[in-house]
Amino acid sequence: MDRERTAPVPTRRRILMGAALAAVPLTLLSGRPAAARSRAVDYPTAEWQPATASNYSRSTRPAAYPVDYVVIHVTQETYADTLAIFRDPERQVSAHYVVRSSDGHVAQCVRETDIAWHAGNWDYNTRSIGIEHEGWVDQPAYFTDAMYEQSARLTAAICTTYGIPMDRSHIIAHHEVPGSDHTDPGPHWDWTRYIRLVNLA
Repeated sequence: MDRERTAPVPTRRRILMGAALAAVPLTLLSGRPAAARSRAVDYPTAEWQPATASNYSRSTRPAAYPVDYVVIHVTQETYADTLAIFRDPERQVSAHYVVRSSDGHVAQCVRETDIAWHAGNWDYNTRSIGIEHEGWVDQPAYFTDAMYEQSARLTAAICTTYGIPMDRSHIIAHHEVPGSDHTDPGPHWDWTRYIRLVNLA
């Protein structure tokens, strides 16, 4: 700033007006319910990192399609690069969530009501939630305790929301999707541990 400004001295009238405005419900000021504005993510502890609208299909699930599966993926990229890919309209790919290896931090990239392009099979895309996990299928060190635990909590919450059984018939690997040419999450993903954690969450 080129010159200093003197802050106006608050008068009694300004203080009373400010207090009155603070007492007005936020819904009257914005025209939208407070819950609708504050709920930017479906999973409360997730960080909103939106994919570009070119990389998923808008929908009204579960009204339009039932949600029957959770599909487990491994990114084959870093966490940051995965988020960048989902923001790139040329890539034509997304997932609902990405879980970071180091601390299990969860980013949500697509709303659960919408259809992420993650499974490589349109029918499964419409009926599933996709969770990407930072790492590489041949590097088990990426599959940390924090990642397993936070991902299991997320999966348990999804299963509870949609009434999905918490078993291996409904929590599936990307490579188990019909027509998939992927191998993730790979041989080092500990399914026994993961399903146990989901059921304990």
